[in-house]
Amino acid sequence: MLPYIFVLLAVAVRFLPFVRLLNVLPHAWHFTPLAASLLFFGARGSKRQMWIPLVLLAATDVILTKFIYAYAFTWDQLVTWAWYAAILWLGTGLRKKSGPVRVIGAALASSVSFFLISNFAAWAAYTDMYPRSFKGVMMSYGAGLPFFRGTVESDLFFSIAFFGTPVFLAALSRWAQKTSGDHIAAA
Repeated sequence: MLPYIFVLLAVAVRFLPFVRLLNVLPHAWHFTPLAASLLFFGARGSKRQMWIPLVLLAATDVILTKFIYAYAFTWDQLVTWAWYAAILWLGTGLRKKSGPVRVIGAALASSVSFFLISNFAAWAAYTDMYPRSFKGVMMSYGAGLPFFRGTVESDLFFSIAFFGTPVFLAALSRWAQKTSGDHIAAA
């Protein structure tokens, strides 16, 4: 159940700027649970239903791009969807072993890969925005740098929170059982 809840949270957060009264940039500081929800679904979600987060996020992208932002739909969006699938696949590597080091490593890999892939795709897709040269590629990466910090921070924060939630719930359940057992024994 948690993998689905976390994906729905990631979808909902994408629409929050449009619900608020203040008109702020979408995904303030680029702080979203998107990559963490994909990693967690890959690790804990049903293998047969890996398509669900992919379809939900792709549909969200279409709605945001076409109807909210009123941007043209370009091929670089397909690159983002391929990245979603790759992060789901990366999460499957956390099915058997998902210790803190592995989760943090996967979160950092998600952040870095998104930065490298999305900014390169932006350079390649928007020919009028950047020069068709190495300098243009570097300009694209430079334009993405202000968002990179928020991406890393959110991927780390939400990955630790999401992967820590079942551990916390299990500990809470053991504590509750122990506490209720002590009260029964005392009676």
